Amino acid sequence: MSELLDSINSPADLKKLDLKQLNELAEEIRQFLIETISQTGGHFAPSMGVVELSIALHYVFDSPKDKFVWDVSHQAYTHKVLTGRKHAFNTLRKFKGLSGFCKIDESEHDAFGTGHASTSISAALGLAEARDLKKESFNVIAVIGDGSMTGGMAFEGLNNLGYLQTDMTVILNDNKMSIGPPTGAMSDYLKRLSMVSIGPRRPIGTIFESLGFKYFGPIDGHNLEELVFTLKKIKEVKGPKLVHVLTTKGKGYEHAEENPEKFHGLGPFDVETGEANGKGGKSYSKVFAETLTRIAENDEKIVAITAAMPSGTGLTVFAEKFPKRFYDVGIAEEHAVTFAAGLALHGMKPACAIYSTFLQRGFDQVIHDVALQNLPVRFFLDRAGLVGDDGPTHHGTFDLSYLRMVPGMVIIAPKDENELQHAVFTAMNYDKGPIAVRYPRGNALGVEMDKELKAFEIGKAEILQEGTGLTIIAVGNMVEEAIKAGKELAGKGIKANVINARFVKPLDEGLLLKKMKETGKVITVEENALIGGFGSAVLELIDRKGLKNIKVERIGIPDAFIEQGSQAELRKELGLTAENIVKIAEKFK
Repeated sequence: MSELLDSINSPADLKKLDLKQLNELAEEIRQFLIETISQTGGHFAPSMGVVELSIALHYVFDSPKDKFVWDVSHQAYTHKVLTGRKHAFNTLRKFKGLSGFCKIDESEHDAFGTGHASTSISAALGLAEARDLKKESFNVIAVIGDGSMTGGMAFEGLNNLGYLQTDMTVILNDNKMSIGPPTGAMSDYLKRLSMVSIGPRRPIGTIFESLGFKYFGPIDGHNLEELVFTLKKIKEVKGPKLVHVLTTKGKGYEHAEENPEKFHGLGPFDVETGEANGKGGKSYSKVFAETLTRIAENDEKIVAITAAMPSGTGLTVFAEKFPKRFYDVGIAEEHAVTFAAGLALHGMKPACAIYSTFLQRGFDQVIHDVALQNLPVRFFLDRAGLVGDDGPTHHGTFDLSYLRMVPGMVIIAPKDENELQHAVFTAMNYDKGPIAVRYPRGNALGVEMDKELKAFEIGKAEILQEGTGLTIIAVGNMVEEAIKAGKELAGKGIKANVINARFVKPLDEGLLLKKMKETGKVITVEENALIGGFGSAVLELIDRKGLKNIKVERIGIPDAFIEQGSQAELRKELGLTAENIVKIAEKFK
């Protein structure tokens, strides 16, 4: 660690430096981030783009008395470095280490816990209004990116703040990127606004002024002198203020500046080449996207929708082949779902690909706009289950529970990539109502892929191993662990049925009831919350049929938010392993 950075253990230390030293510190922090994130992985490009802005904020304001709310907070690494956490940075996003996002229980300098986009203005407004009601005095600053500004919640916050005229500041970090290139009218507007000469002069009649804000900018987000001057100036101005700051995502690292989408969030990488470390392999996301693209070649009604995740969902391959049938709606999951409903109503076949954790934001739309009208919207839930190092804000551990309760919803959880391609084909050919396919983050198992696609019979499970002493029913990526457990148990003289449920809704009631009655002992395994999940569905089936002598043990996610760590570490910790299935089976009386 370099000399200046080594002397900074809190924001108070920062205030001892002059502007020349602040610029030197910015370079040292960039080097520190390159060295550490290349080892740990993380949201690299976003944090590299706001080094000067983070320094200026902590130089001018007084955290933790003054409150910073970082939208998403994947850009808050410099903030963490400056607030006493630099010596723990080698644990970033690791099991029991530093979170990759802001957490109120990690530091008093993290004023609000974040991880999803577009929440900062609303949260900051709540803090500022609470301050005023309690007659306290401190500054509240929301830092939001231009990508997050496409989210509806950001507009709701701006609208309310402009009406209330609360004294707080919104910093708009405009790097012309969200995760992929931002889309929409607001993006185009900011682009035009940013073309105005950087400096104290500003355009008249901006959208923000019309909403009741005092607008400052656009400002060079890498010019510390200008940032410090402007932030000091706005401290003296009362009411809602918006500071428009222009930054470069990935600033200071050539590979990230050239390819900010790739370096938005990634694992460990080689500093010299910028290439990711570790083995490759086809991801579930890629299997989904390639299959959808293949099917779309013969069906012009198929369209694909994503909410600012073209590369994360793998849909860049679809977008390249069918640009007029691909829609990136920005960070707007609610809109994506209802937009898909409108497309479906008029005869198109929308494939709505959204991460499991983000579809939570469109839950009302799934019910009200899709299911209530029984529209055939096809949902593809990427990153279902435990996502690993992004932690509790990103784990997709609730989708089976929140979708299973929706009337008319069909839910498929394929066991591997071969079954995933068939599940995609099944969903795109299903037109009786909404259907969802969920699959995990990361590389697939490497199984042999069938050349011909086939549609599953809706609600049909499969028996993978026959037995008489026990029935193991698994779903999704837990089927592989169930297969391993079944083989190990057989070696110990315990013959178990191993069933791939495949469908969480509807269940294959005939098959499951037959096998459960035969053995009287059942273990369900899922990478989802136990409350309301797949195991709950099996228990409900047993209760509905009035069966009294069947004993059930459920393995899944407990009633808790799961912290970050590798997927393997978390699965071991939670007992989502063949070893734990065997352990429970041996104790089953």
